[in-house]
Amino acid sequence: MPGNVSYSAINGDDKNGITISTIPVNGQMRGLENIDVIELDLAREHYGYRRFRMGKEKYKPFYLDSVATQPSVFDDPDKAKYFWPSDDYENSHRFDKDARWTWREEFKVVRKIDWKIMAWVCVMFFGLEVDRSNFSLALSDNILDDLGLNTNDYNNGQAIFKISFLLAELPSQLLSKKLGPDRWIPAQITLWSIVASLQFFLSGRTSYFLSRSLLGVIQGGFIPDIILYLSYFYTGAELPIRCSWLWTVQSLADISSAFLGYGILHMRGFLGQAGWRWLFLLEGLITLSIGLFSFGLMPESPTGTASWFRGRNGWFTKREEVIMTTRILRDDPRKGDMNNREGLSLESFLNCLKDYSLWPIYLLGLLYGIPYGPVQSYLTLTLRQMGFDTFQTTLLTVPSYVILFLNLLLFTYISEVFNSRAIVASLSQWWLLPLLAVLNTFTQETNIWVKYFVTTLTVGFINPHAIQVAWCSRNSNTVSTRTVSAALYNISVQTSGIIHSQIYREDDKPLYRRGNRILLSVAAFNLLVYAATYVYYWRLNRRKERIWNNMSPEEQAFYVQNTSDVGSKRLDFRYAY
Repeated sequence: MPGNVSYSAINGDDKNGITISTIPVNGQMRGLENIDVIELDLAREHYGYRRFRMGKEKYKPFYLDSVATQPSVFDDPDKAKYFWPSDDYENSHRFDKDARWTWREEFKVVRKIDWKIMAWVCVMFFGLEVDRSNFSLALSDNILDDLGLNTNDYNNGQAIFKISFLLAELPSQLLSKKLGPDRWIPAQITLWSIVASLQFFLSGRTSYFLSRSLLGVIQGGFIPDIILYLSYFYTGAELPIRCSWLWTVQSLADISSAFLGYGILHMRGFLGQAGWRWLFLLEGLITLSIGLFSFGLMPESPTGTASWFRGRNGWFTKREEVIMTTRILRDDPRKGDMNNREGLSLESFLNCLKDYSLWPIYLLGLLYGIPYGPVQSYLTLTLRQMGFDTFQTTLLTVPSYVILFLNLLLFTYISEVFNSRAIVASLSQWWLLPLLAVLNTFTQETNIWVKYFVTTLTVGFINPHAIQVAWCSRNSNTVSTRTVSAALYNISVQTSGIIHSQIYREDDKPLYRRGNRILLSVAAFNLLVYAATYVYYWRLNRRKERIWNNMSPEEQAFYVQNTSDVGSKRLDFRYAY
């Protein structure tokens, strides 16, 4: 792009609000002195975001050829020395603090990341959900009766899976950090797909418990591994929306699995085998193909996409690699602290465990899913108890998952628009409270379609998981803490699954009145926890702001260069809430 390029920038002093400037371009755009953070808001509006103030929408003009480079600590020579990426950082050769680029270029790069990286991550997540959730479809095909199991056996199997899953979380995450997610994640998918396929040969309680345990051990750590991997490519503002895509894919996988299962379960009797056996075998083989392709379709980093499978020149140009690397580090300089194949030291690991500032989010991960978990887990059994046959049950699960993924996308979007996490996430419990109250009033004589309607809305609740995963990542502030916190948060979520798997019991069926009262109580308690979390982070930020503002500019500069505070403990870091 030789010569000069014109761009438009916002200037509040200009009577028209627009100033036209010319920037010399020699391979990269350089020389721009005034980078206005307001451009970020304009870019968000280009993506469809809207900022609301006092009920009124705030519109501003936006120019694709205005400069997208955001203000950063790297613009201050004194601070830049402290935050400069490590020589071991895999993308350090593409970092250029003086690089400038337009929003047109950045949007093109982000779209390319979405297609090349995010799309395949969604496919992998699809494979996880298919193999993780198909047991609920097998329930509609009488797997419990075929294996001689009862409700308590099913609960215990779910608990074994969750315990195995959470015990594997941290080891898997640490192994992923050492080997690289691009190596470990495909290996995980391949291994668990083999175990999932072998469920074709289940013969009783022992084999059922063993398969649950093996699947939990191998699948453990997959989700935090994925979140860590995505953080290499996306900024903190972009990650929540991408996480919402993952859990949207989860719902779509449940819907697709229901339709696929509808066909496969009709194979009952083929070669003398039950339909659920063919379900495990065929869906496991689908996931196996995803795992094998993942070895070739997961690049190690933004600058490491070249390979025999992806092409000698890789997916991105050098210019795009500079934009990707520099915008990531300008957004979060701590992402340049470590190599993506560098393990954590014991001291660093223990320090991450002791970071109490993240404990409230772990607590939310433990609690938020309890009020809806049993209703979701027992959805197919509940529908069978209502008198629906296997295939009607399979199709009747679809609406709940459609509502779930629509709510997930909508409220994750709202969370980012209003820059609010605790308040928006708490809406999940407000959604559940009236529905659980109605569930507690049901009798055997209640119309089955009323039961179905309320149960469907309960399962389709506002899932705050994507919001909270990204919230945890944003409040970590270092690669090492982010590595551990992602695993700890997911451990909390899996522990929640162990808890709620024991709430509906054999002696409480078919209405589960005792269980529903417990769920209602937990939902009410969760509202208090969300409120306390909001106040907690607000007070921490207020305290930091007060100390920081009482320091002179010289003291602030000295602090940045010499403090022993790390991660979220730093006075110049602010928590999201």
